[in-house]
Amino acid sequence: MPHSRLIAGLIGPLLIAMGVAMLINRDLFPKMANELVQNHGMIVGSGILMLLAGVAIVRVHNVWTGGWPVIITVFGWLAIVGGLARMWFPELAAPIVSAVGIGAPALVGGGLFLLALGAFLSYKAYGPDTSSR
Repeated sequence: MPHSRLIAGLIGPLLIAMGVAMLINRDLFPKMANELVQNHGMIVGSGILMLLAGVAIVRVHNVWTGGWPVIITVFGWLAIVGGLARMWFPELAAPIVSAVGIGAPALVGGGLFLLALGAFLSYKAYGPDTSSR
């Protein structure tokens, strides 16, 4: 459980910040996404960072039982898969982004989801420790 709280304390505020950024800049995000997918170096670089974060999480927290900590493990594995995909297939980013068509409604929904998930993980990390009860 200490690893769960520690990692949730890192991921939670990050997701909150990302959610707020998506909500504040919802008109700018589609333009940024279109610019990013044209830069294969940035895609591979972000893949390296995602892979590193995912391996670090899974290395210390490969927990598949016990309630909310599974979210941390899933997050780690998704980072590994996403990082490898970006490193191995950077040229596929542009067709995916254009097919998805990131618009304001999707950004609001995504931003609210990240905000809620980040708040939940932050509460689990910084809220009262209920593991001893």
